Amino acid sequence: MPTRRHFLISFVTTPIVLPELGHAAALPAELPLTASCHEDGEPTPVQTEGPYFTPDSPEKQDFAFDAPGGEKLTLAGYVLTRECQPVAKALIELWHADESGIYDNVGYKLRGHQFSDTQGKWWFETIVPGIYPGRTRHYHIKVQRPGGKVLTTQLYFAGELGNQRDRLFDDSLLLDVWATSDGKFGRYDFIIA
Repeated sequence: MPTRRHFLISFVTTPIVLPELGHAAALPAELPLTASCHEDGEPTPVQTEGPYFTPDSPEKQDFAFDAPGGEKLTLAGYVLTRECQPVAKALIELWHADESGIYDNVGYKLRGHQFSDTQGKWWFETIVPGIYPGRTRHYHIKVQRPGGKVLTTQLYFAGELGNQRDRLFDDSLLLDVWATSDGKFGRYDFIIA
């Protein structure tokens, strides 16, 4: 069984698929785009930031260090325009509960941001969040292109019992998740205006 590192290396080293634009490169079958982008397409749905957002998070990719007991997950994707153009230097901010469903509201554990690369790629090494009371399992995300509006949304896991009773759940925000020999690999591509 491949590792999270295998999926990440494949993701990082393979150019994005942009068939509508005539690009010849393709992602491996194991890493398909998670959202469709096309002219006049819909951007990623907006969701509430929730009560636990903390501004001025540190720039970091390794959240797993903050929760060594959690199930490891590499979270990755692209930031794209509606026309499937990659967005370089987009700000991606992530925060979520620990493996017990508790948010750090004093410091910056399981909180941070980074910027997409020239191909619009981004990734975090983190954990599978625990279930916060009254919610299903989820990540909080903010995405902003340079000089653009902030997209605030959440990402969810398929097959969670809490999905049906969580009033905020939106199946268009489901991560594609693969099991690996050392945790999980999750993928979501943001389409921004």
